[in-house]
Amino acid sequence: MKRKGKEQLDSLFKALSDKNRRKILNLLKEKDLSAGEIAESFSISKPSLSHHLGILKEAELVLVERQGKQLIYSLNTTVFQEVISWFFNFKERE
Repeated sequence: MKRKGKEQLDSLFKALSDKNRRKILNLLKEKDLSAGEIAESFSISKPSLSHHLGILKEAELVLVERQGKQLIYSLNTTVFQEVISWFFNFKERE
């Protein structure tokens, strides 16, 4: 995670709190996709989809690569590994 601590976790959990964003992540789990390909699985407006993709990008859950005229989205597995590690290391106060 590029950003540190609480700010990064807040951004991450905000991104995961929305069902549309979780659906996008599930689609990207299968393969990298363009925004147009992602849009085919939704009945929301393009600006709304763009908003969701922006939040996922801000939370560093997805990576974006330009291929010609298209932006290709993929999962940032590094962040998922760091979050899993955070959960495993989480301890309650005694």
